[in-house]
Amino acid sequence: MDKPCRCMMNRRSFLQAAGGTLACLSLIPLTESMSHAGPISRTPIFPKSRAKVGLVFCHVPSGNATWPTKDYDYDGRAKELTSKLTAACPQVDFTVRTAHNAAEADAIVEELPDVDGFLVYAIGIWSRAPDRIMRCGKPVVLVDDLYAGSGEILIVSGAARREKLPVAVVSSSDIRDVADAANLFTVIRSMKESRILDVVDYDITAPTGKIKEILGSTVIKMGADEIASYYAKADEKEAAEWADMWISQAKKVVEPSREELIKSGRMYMALSKACADKRADAVSMDCLGMFYTGRVTAYPCLSFFQFNNDGGTGVCEGDLASTCTQLIMRYMTGRPGFVSDPVIDTSKDEIIYAHCVCSNRMFGPKGKANPYIIRSHAEDRQGASVQSLMPVNEPVTTLELDVWSKKIVLHTGKTTRNVDEAKACRTKLAAKTNAQAILDNWSMGWHRVTVFGDWRRQVINLARLYGMTVFEEDKPA
Repeated sequence: MDKPCRCMMNRRSFLQAAGGTLACLSLIPLTESMSHAGPISRTPIFPKSRAKVGLVFCHVPSGNATWPTKDYDYDGRAKELTSKLTAACPQVDFTVRTAHNAAEADAIVEELPDVDGFLVYAIGIWSRAPDRIMRCGKPVVLVDDLYAGSGEILIVSGAARREKLPVAVVSSSDIRDVADAANLFTVIRSMKESRILDVVDYDITAPTGKIKEILGSTVIKMGADEIASYYAKADEKEAAEWADMWISQAKKVVEPSREELIKSGRMYMALSKACADKRADAVSMDCLGMFYTGRVTAYPCLSFFQFNNDGGTGVCEGDLASTCTQLIMRYMTGRPGFVSDPVIDTSKDEIIYAHCVCSNRMFGPKGKANPYIIRSHAEDRQGASVQSLMPVNEPVTTLELDVWSKKIVLHTGKTTRNVDEAKACRTKLAAKTNAQAILDNWSMGWHRVTVFGDWRRQVINLARLYGMTVFEEDKPA
């Protein structure tokens, strides 16, 4: 059972010291992941605005002999659905409108230029409004209220796919499926407001521009000298508290000394302060290049372990594609991603996700913690990293996003075991999947991001709202 947190100050004192609402929203939930003797989390979490969505109910006027029926109570149905969606989408502000025809649909689009997108609910048929709104240039979710808008939604959804419009379609009797799609607008809004700190010494101008164009996120560069300056200013006493907390919560420590873990604590404090100063929602770092050349003297593996445990986003190797992927999935699921270098074993029909950075709270900061072992970094047997022994018999979704091709590769599986193998990275999680198909279909680099849970449909819908294509690499070619 997880131990309760003993914070270093009471809640009222914390709020006074931290400056009120923002700090409260940002940090209070994160202390739940700490041990009773642990220091207060420094992982910065910045709240995002609520998504703004135009909720448009489409139908011809009552009295027409058509689906769902001639004298249908459209107003009553719209009020019922609005109430359900409002309850199921607490981070979405809906502006409700009705369109009986194409002209009214055009007027609604013109009236609501600042929404993040539209949810078009066909509670009747043949209004022509869905076809008009889905061409507005913003992300659109089309919803069929079954036995009401079915024919029109089926026809226009086919046109949306052929024309590659940013449109997702829901046709379900379960309002939760509609809410899942509507909540994707919060992911889009959060990515627009996000800032990513990339600690690298090489030029990142081209990818940062593309990320801004496609996702709306801002990438900030920081060099080795600047992060080394943050590291030099980190308090060694507090760094030792972090080291001792990690040691106390670990199943065991194998190679690293306490002194090495204190260095990891200083790196965590350095990256936390850098993220706070830059108001960054995620951080990645060219860890291998900087450590191998002596530009930094501590790996960030335990830093990213802590970031991801606390509900933040820390990603290794200065990998912006994986950072964007993991950040998107954090906003979608509330869970951390596991960036890995996968290995495929077709004899067991398994894929093994291997890396030296991983959370041990794969179901989110309030979720159950799994055991972990503190190890050295695998390739050079230096520094400190984490071997996370993750839950088995759990569904997982693995993906990677590429802003250049506007493409997402995706597969799912079920975890089978934690692999004990001296070679390669420390954490190795195996999952049952269609290994041969993935091998035959592999593209887009080596890294993949794995998140616990089956999120295939939500990923596909989000990709469509972004105007991206999805390649399901676990399906036979």
